[in-house]
Amino acid sequence: MSAPPPFERSVFLNVPFDDGYRRMLRALVFAVFDCGFVPRAASERGDSAEVRFYKIRDIIRDSKYGIHDISRAGLDSKTRLPRFNMPLELGVFLGALHFGGDPHTNKRALILDRDGYRYQKFCSDIAGQDILAHNGSPAGAITAVRNWLHTTPEAKGEVIPSGSFLVRRFETFRAQLPSQCGELNPDPRELSFLDFRVLVVGWLKKNPSPR
Repeated sequence: MSAPPPFERSVFLNVPFDDGYRRMLRALVFAVFDCGFVPRAASERGDSAEVRFYKIRDIIRDSKYGIHDISRAGLDSKTRLPRFNMPLELGVFLGALHFGGDPHTNKRALILDRDGYRYQKFCSDIAGQDILAHNGSPAGAITAVRNWLHTTPEAKGEVIPSGSFLVRRFETFRAQLPSQCGELNPDPRELSFLDFRVLVVGWLKKNPSPR
């Protein structure tokens, strides 16, 4: 079992994991790795005997950074009830920041939404936070992640390529993904979160980003 990534390089992904969000999720995972950090999510731990909230709690504890996409916090098309998992986990992350003591007082968050003002209609208590809009675009999300991580202390002195450069790398990776999957995983849509992370890491080793 490999050692967990260091706190200072861990990025908690508080995002949807349904099929409709797959491309956006993969764009975020790729961007975080390509900027020199490690994306973390509850789905990396598959123990069904473990309470899901405890998995989330532990990864928040172990991550200095958090990406929170609240763009899907709306009415579910089937139940007509709101989906509040992402705002809940954002609240836990902010609680750790304010009440967790060292080293959690150094936590940083990136909050994403479809546009920069929608959140005011359903989560106005986070007014004053810098909410960035990705407009439902993986390219927009990659650029937002790149620009945010570039401001972190860990990236100080590093030259991280522009958002548009990382977007082109992601599209190249996506085009090559089926061949990477090979015979064991012929359908890229069936890849688990951990499977996808392994493939991204392998591709980046062969195609390192210029620094």
